[in-house]
Amino acid sequence: MTAATTDPAARPAGPPAYERPGFGRLMLAEWTKIRTVRSTLWTLVLLILLDLGFTALFVGLTAAQWDDMPPADRASVAADPVSFILGSGFFLSQLTICVLGVLVIASEYSTGMIRASLLAVPRRLPMLWAKALVFGLIVLALGVAVSFTSFFIGAALIGDKAEVGLGDPGVLRAVVGGGLYLAMLGLFALAIGAIVRHTAGGITGVIGFVLVLAPLATLLPGSIGERVHAYLPSEAGALIAKAHQGENDLLTPWQGYGVFALWTVALLALAAFLLKRRDA
Repeated sequence: MTAATTDPAARPAGPPAYERPGFGRLMLAEWTKIRTVRSTLWTLVLLILLDLGFTALFVGLTAAQWDDMPPADRASVAADPVSFILGSGFFLSQLTICVLGVLVIASEYSTGMIRASLLAVPRRLPMLWAKALVFGLIVLALGVAVSFTSFFIGAALIGDKAEVGLGDPGVLRAVVGGGLYLAMLGLFALAIGAIVRHTAGGITGVIGFVLVLAPLATLLPGSIGERVHAYLPSEAGALIAKAHQGENDLLTPWQGYGVFALWTVALLALAAFLLKRRDA
């Protein structure tokens, strides 16, 4: 053996051996992707504006027209003010999370960036899990912050009509649950985007689940329609943002959230299976 082969300085220069990025580096890469895309930033800003704006609008109008409202409507709001307050903003703002969840992954397919991502992570699945975890944490943090802000705005506007505080039974869980619901909804949308791999198709699919299937389920006869409606992902998941279980609710808030989580896990599992099987 010659000195040339034993001396490290004498070895020919070449590219370093390939090292698989650790999960922490994958999460950092996904965080960089999300925060550097303008559409993501503006969608999150839109979430805040829609949620807080519609909360102030609907709750303010309700407080202004309180004396003219039918007694049944006043009793409904007074029975669970926190679900009324949170629902006023979440009804429309949740659509921004549906869109963003799909865009986070489907846009990589439309731009071709997914090929670079999969080249860096040949095993593929760690990339999906890192993307889901980073996106879920972002939406959870923002969702909880928006939920608390919405609650305080709504409570201030309607406080003299239907008093509500964080110390009341179920209220704190419902307010935190608003953020939990948005985070799970974001992962649900991301899973559909990963399955469909097309932005418009993915958004249509998520909105169909969230807004279209629930009214259709109520058209089914008898207890069949009630059960189908209760176990739909968005209907079950939204129960976590209610302070009290309604008389007609078939699931408790945590049971409903568990059903939503099962839907999401099943779709993510399907997305992972297809990611391994299909070409980019």
